[in-house]
Amino acid sequence: MHAKQRIAVALLWAGALVVLSGTGAPPSKHEATLFQQKIDAIKVQKHQRTVLTENEVNAYFQFDAAKYLPVGVVDPAIAIQAGGRLWGRAVVDLDAVRKANPPKSLLDPKNLLIGRVPLTATGVLTTSNGTGRFALESASVGNVPLPKLLLDEIVSFYTRAARPGGYTTDDPFPLPSGIREIQVSRGQAVIIQ
Repeated sequence: MHAKQRIAVALLWAGALVVLSGTGAPPSKHEATLFQQKIDAIKVQKHQRTVLTENEVNAYFQFDAAKYLPVGVVDPAIAIQAGGRLWGRAVVDLDAVRKANPPKSLLDPKNLLIGRVPLTATGVLTTSNGTGRFALESASVGNVPLPKLLLDEIVSFYTRAARPGGYTTDDPFPLPSGIREIQVSRGQAVIIQ
């Protein structure tokens, strides 16, 4: 997995799967370009602090990230809130998840994984010493609450490229490009290398 993909997956996971907060101007192509320039700098420079704004991340998702997102994930967006809280949304292809890990019986909850649906998740990102953890608070498919077990199936499916078997919502994950910590506050994330 390329550094851009790891950063996109980390941001998706950390904030991943998220809806815009509805404040400020809509994301612009200029902000997507700024985001890309900052990511390029993060990949080559060490021992620096880089501020990524919510609008820059969403602009990147809107204009440039499609080629780096896993197949079946479209229209991601993120809201960066105070206290490390992230709120995310994306449309995901649940048929692909179900086909990769078929239900074992008629009563298996994976039978609910059908079609392309909006998936949202809210949680708190904590990071230190090059490792991140996302503490899930809630998730839903459309307006229906999504049990953690089913979200873990989806997350592990879409993170298999990063690690055999993928990650679950309980797993710590390595931060890419020598990132030691990500400080999340309302509307922005500070990347510390």
